[in-house]
Amino acid sequence: MERAEQIETVISARDLGVVACTRCLQVWPAEVQTCTRCGRKLVQRDLKSLQRVWAWWIVGFMCYIPANLYPMLQTRTLFFVQEDTIVGGAIELIHYGNVGIAIIILLASVAIPLGKFMAIAFLAISVTRPSSVSKTQRQMLYEVVDYIGRWSMIDIFVVAILSSLVQLKVLVAINPGLASLFFALSVIFTMLSAQAFDSRMIWDAQQGKGQQQE
Repeated sequence: MERAEQIETVISARDLGVVACTRCLQVWPAEVQTCTRCGRKLVQRDLKSLQRVWAWWIVGFMCYIPANLYPMLQTRTLFFVQEDTIVGGAIELIHYGNVGIAIIILLASVAIPLGKFMAIAFLAISVTRPSSVSKTQRQMLYEVVDYIGRWSMIDIFVVAILSSLVQLKVLVAINPGLASLFFALSVIFTMLSAQAFDSRMIWDAQQGKGQQQE
């Protein structure tokens, strides 16, 4: 007796004759050209989505490299000037016993940005090639990447606060390093890359796979 395999049927908004606004998420009939709520142009699929995703991704990754090589903070005192990179600053904190803060910095400045780069690249590749990860998990991954993007500037906020508060003229002063600029640009470009991704392509790829199995 042959094993019966259940094929999951994916019904898209295109099949139902509707289209959702990618800005305000209002649903309209497919023949509507512009969202009357927010004024955004309605499209069934963004055909140039992957091109923009990879363009922003590459530029963001190019900025992330010098963000880790150049100093993030420059501490100037009466007798010396100290410059610390992201990893170097975390190691310095560990040396002085602030392990918890060092872990937070490494997670926010190294682990999470690298995770975002890998997640966006995986999502872009998964819609063009077969993937063993389910469409629900990929959609959830996209929503997580899109959500944490707004919190990625926490390092820049810390640098800005320290630079504004610690300005004691000749005695001590903290100034942002060149890495802060590249890190901010990397975060911005990564957010643009995630926002350029049309997540509806995840469901299109799964639907095409199901039709081939039938």
